[in-house]
Amino acid sequence: MNRLDGKVALISGAARGIGGTTARLMAQAGAKVVLADVLDDRGRETVAEIVAEGGQAEYIHLDVTKEDDWTAAINLATAKYGKLDILVNNAGVFIGKGIEDIGMDDWNKLVAVNMTGVFLGTKMAIPALREAAQHSEHGSAIVNLASIAGIVGSQLDPLYSMTKGGVTLFTKSAALEFGRKGYRIRVNSIHPGVIQTDMGEQTFVARAQRVGSNDTSPHRKVVTDSVPWGRLGVPMDIAKGIVFLASDDAGYMNGAGLIVDGGITAA
Repeated sequence: MNRLDGKVALISGAARGIGGTTARLMAQAGAKVVLADVLDDRGRETVAEIVAEGGQAEYIHLDVTKEDDWTAAINLATAKYGKLDILVNNAGVFIGKGIEDIGMDDWNKLVAVNMTGVFLGTKMAIPALREAAQHSEHGSAIVNLASIAGIVGSQLDPLYSMTKGGVTLFTKSAALEFGRKGYRIRVNSIHPGVIQTDMGEQTFVARAQRVGSNDTSPHRKVVTDSVPWGRLGVPMDIAKGIVFLASDDAGYMNGAGLIVDGGITAA
């Protein structure tokens, strides 16, 4: 189940966290994986670990806001492995500032990475994904990293929520457009809750700073206590969902959002 044998995947933001864990899991499931990130040393280390475990992986520098970087990453995948079946738009940033506090530089960075990066990755990968889809029973797949903050409002992070809401509706709209054009590219999103990653830690730091403290422990406890399942998520929780959406087991899922949050949004 959830096998990716013979598939080629490109993952942005793949040096560490959810992206790195997804790359490892995809390689274990039989995919050839191109890891792309701006954290070059960490990305190469992750590739070395995958290769040491018997997987096939390559690394390339990718600033998701730059078209030329996307072109190079996609060309690497197709030149090295012959095609591109899966795109995971995982790269994202968290600023942690409210509407009245954020400056234009931070706002532009938030939008550039979280929204423009997803748009560019999707746009630039279309030709390769469309070509690969013609030779696969279930077509090609795009998985976009959204958030539960893209489904429900956020008292503390309205601007991050705004960008992830954009990713949520872009996912649905892209699925409809590609369906109308007959591209056979499925587009789905995954919506994590608070996950124990560097970005997850940033959310606790931002909450502590809002009350003039450097102690994140009470804020971590508040969030943890709000999860019906009783714990925060870990990268593997999300990686498993991404691999499912990318696999042929999800071959009839299109324009959907998979929520993986321990039950937070069920309330």
